[in-house]
Amino acid sequence: MKYPLLSDADMKAMDALKEHHGGAERIVRTIDEMRNFETRKRILAGKGFGKMIEDAEAYAGDFPQVEDFEKANDIVYNDSLGVGTSQVSGFQGAKVTMNSIKRIAESAGTPEPCYAPQEMISVVALTDNYVYNGDLMATLTMAENIMKASKFCSTNLIGIPQPEARFRELEAVTGEKFVRYECENGVCALTLKNQGTPFGNFGGIEVANNNHLIYLDGVTRTALATGGDFFLNPSWSTIVAVCYYGRDLPNLHIKISMLLATQNPVQLRMLLNIMNEYIREDGTSPIYEINIGNGSTAANFIQCAKELDASGIKGVSLAAHIYINPDLGMPGFNWTNHMFDVLQSGTNMTFKYESDGTAHELDTMATYFISEEEREAMGIEIGEVIFNKALRASKDGRTMMKKGIRAVFAESSQKR
Repeated sequence: MKYPLLSDADMKAMDALKEHHGGAERIVRTIDEMRNFETRKRILAGKGFGKMIEDAEAYAGDFPQVEDFEKANDIVYNDSLGVGTSQVSGFQGAKVTMNSIKRIAESAGTPEPCYAPQEMISVVALTDNYVYNGDLMATLTMAENIMKASKFCSTNLIGIPQPEARFRELEAVTGEKFVRYECENGVCALTLKNQGTPFGNFGGIEVANNNHLIYLDGVTRTALATGGDFFLNPSWSTIVAVCYYGRDLPNLHIKISMLLATQNPVQLRMLLNIMNEYIREDGTSPIYEINIGNGSTAANFIQCAKELDASGIKGVSLAAHIYINPDLGMPGFNWTNHMFDVLQSGTNMTFKYESDGTAHELDTMATYFISEEEREAMGIEIGEVIFNKALRASKDGRTMMKKGIRAVFAESSQKR
């Protein structure tokens, strides 16, 4: 590029942050270790989640199986068509996830069985309590080790209150200053001047000054503590930062979604240039998935897929919202027809559900930003919302199968 995206000072600060966390080799090794099912079960038993994990395993054994539908309907796949990968958003912590598992199991044998989605997203603030008390690890364990989803995406919002001592420590490590205000009991939060929610403009998108370092620190601490390896990005600057920071961290990835979704090929080309600037030696990028925005068409999605393929960058998937929360965008949004146009063109895609399209009371973006206490109290009700999203994905997946299109769900729903 004519103008470097990062200065020497930027890269020096990120290198220092990585070394502060033990260096690339330790980070990669620890993430792998913390993803081990037995390791997670042992830790969770000590944090009071042992019974929940046992129950989740038992329920998962009763999950409906895609194979049963394939056999009953003599499904034959057409390899010239695209492959659809299912994704559902809103797995808001352990209690919500546990209830969705129970409801999926209960759907076995019904006229409308529900399959566990292949990819899952959570928009829960990565507070110290959520990260370190076992809630997030229990959620990851149920999603990744029990339901066997291929990806679980957590969301790091930079405005999350943190111990003041951590800010001082990061300033000493990186040589940067972070503008913050005192909350209470030795806890502070970044000052977000374009604030739209308690955690920043629309979920933490504002990353002013050098606040991308706070994002990277939060992602790294969470990965080391839980084995979480996939995170939602909050800004263009963090996209650049992660592409550099993650070059030697092959098991750390981000998803580009929310307002930063690529609406057309022009924006995708911008993103490809960023990715290529800090590409890994094996041709992959820390960016694992890119959401093609709600304003796009099937034709633009297909064009983006062609240009991504032509770039030579490996291992990146493209996703699209099929339904969205009523308070996220236009009323009655439905991308189903575009989805089938994309798949029938021979283009692979991840089909994503922020909603099941029926506007349930808790099927809103606002639900993503409730307090931990409210989330715990409404765990069963929110779990029901997640189940309905997964059920909608399953119905659409079965329609795909009948058309000869492969629909991918979590391994727990694909194999006995």
